[in-house]
Amino acid sequence: MERAELAQLLPAEIPGLTRYATSMVRDRYAAEDLVGDTCVRALERAQSYRGEASLATWLHRILHNLAVDRARAAREVPAEDIAAHVERQWQDNDYTVDAAVVVARAETAEELHDALIRLPYSHRAAVVLHDAEGFTSREIADIFGIGLPAAKQRLRRGRMMLVSSLAQGAERREATRGVPLSCWDARRQVSDYLDGELGQESRGAVEAHLATCPTCPALYYSLVAATDALARGVGRGEVAQTQRDADSTVPPDLERRLRAGAEDER
Repeated sequence: MERAELAQLLPAEIPGLTRYATSMVRDRYAAEDLVGDTCVRALERAQSYRGEASLATWLHRILHNLAVDRARAAREVPAEDIAAHVERQWQDNDYTVDAAVVVARAETAEELHDALIRLPYSHRAAVVLHDAEGFTSREIADIFGIGLPAAKQRLRRGRMMLVSSLAQGAERREATRGVPLSCWDARRQVSDYLDGELGQESRGAVEAHLATCPTCPALYYSLVAATDALARGVGRGEVAQTQRDADSTVPPDLERRLRAGAEDER
């Protein structure tokens, strides 16, 4: 296909790609980046598309490969380990879930996405492509570049993982009851928080989260320490012209809690 022809066809495919990407990653901006990179890659390789599969399948294959590369770069837990664990659970005759909890969470968009995002990328993709986007198992196999039996296995295991993840949502909610913001909402604001660019309400919510969350303080303190080291010129063999005092952006009491949290983690 000529690049100019593909450029004319791409706009009609973007809504489906965006819908898929948004289901696969944690936030809208990451999804938009993924779709944008997919379109650029597709235009670069326009002449390699010869119509053996539908245009939607070909574009989703490009997006899938880009997302897999990012998941590997992030060192995602190997899918095989999680899949094997969940399959062992389902093989146990005594294993079950609270159906009422699963159904209630599945009917809530935010909680459904929270459960989906905890699946390994390859299995999450199979479930979203088949059950949300309507691709057939054969088309999913083409997108993944695998055989039909392997694609069907990913779909089967992905559905099992999703049910188990939905069931565990109640436990996660109980563990974080009373903690303002979700961990991801707090973590994605970390740069603006450290740079003093959050409004009073948002800053207060982040600090309230850090005051009660069991996992985020160590991450925040590590970021404070790392960026402060850069500001001091560590690693360049010199003292930077401007030094940033962590206490200028992080209240002293909270800074002490972050430091204590990091030490507890060690």
